Amino acid sequence: MKIELFIPCFIDQLFPQTAFNTVKVLEKAGCTVQYNPAQTCCGQPAFNAGYWDEAKEVGSKFLSDFSEDKFIVSPSASCTGMVKNYYNDLFTNTAVHNKCRSVQANIHELSDFLVNVIKRDYFGAELEGRAVYHDSCSGLRECKIKHEPRQLLSRVLGLELVELKDSTTCCGFGGTFAIKFDAISSAMAQQKVENAMAVGAEYIISTDASCLLQLQGYIDKNNLPIKTMHLADVLASGWGNV
Repeated sequence: MKIELFIPCFIDQLFPQTAFNTVKVLEKAGCTVQYNPAQTCCGQPAFNAGYWDEAKEVGSKFLSDFSEDKFIVSPSASCTGMVKNYYNDLFTNTAVHNKCRSVQANIHELSDFLVNVIKRDYFGAELEGRAVYHDSCSGLRECKIKHEPRQLLSRVLGLELVELKDSTTCCGFGGTFAIKFDAISSAMAQQKVENAMAVGAEYIISTDASCLLQLQGYIDKNNLPIKTMHLADVLASGWGNV
């Protein structure tokens, strides 16, 4: 199966290894991965800040960078959710209305694509330790993802997945929220990390790099014995023969 890969600007700039691991996982799943190096942002930062004209301009480029007839896979629930849900506000009854609807139907967050589209949940991954899964706001509410990441993580050899208290509560990032309300944002990150450590977790895993950046920032600042990992990085860990 040929798929197109969407790597959000956040991952491209700050977590490139997650992008490479996404490719590795998709290829192990039997996909031929196509990547358009001209792609940039989906427009979410501008949209969330209220700059809809600017978001529409960026979103128009996004629509032109991807095709209408292939699955589009992204290691970001946040950006996938932006395209699936909020492009309606930008492109309904415009010249690209039909193209937009096709792209919205074809774009999938990584775990959703693996579990629900190609029906694969085992990749020979190995990671020793105890982990919790953080449900990002976008993953849970915009992409309707809950059991998919947990199903994938349950097949990782050596990994003990335990449930996180208040796993569906926001980590405090929220884009510009973390800048405008830094004290509240930090307190939310603290609560999330403390809940993970309370169950003896060594890893906090999620589908959104922005959440992981928020939580890892708090962890690093306080020198805590826990780390964050993106789902794609976990699935590409310790590979043996499948």
